[in-house]
Amino acid sequence: MQAYRLLTGDDTSAFCHKVTAALDKGWVLHGSPAYAFDAANGVMRCAQAVVKEVEGPYDPGAKLGDL
Repeated sequence: MQAYRLLTGDDTSAFCHKVTAALDKGWVLHGSPAYAFDAANGVMRCAQAVVKEVEGPYDPGAKLGDL
């Protein structure tokens, strides 16, 4: 089964660390990152999709970050 996650956060080093941690756990980048300006808070927001092949069937109760 291929698991999918969309990582999001403010455009800070913490977001980069979140993506790096996912890559370290075997997740693979899926597509390009997305950026948008949050005018209400005056910050840039980031998103990056990642995917990972895992054994077994889809389980809607699975915590994707633990895969």
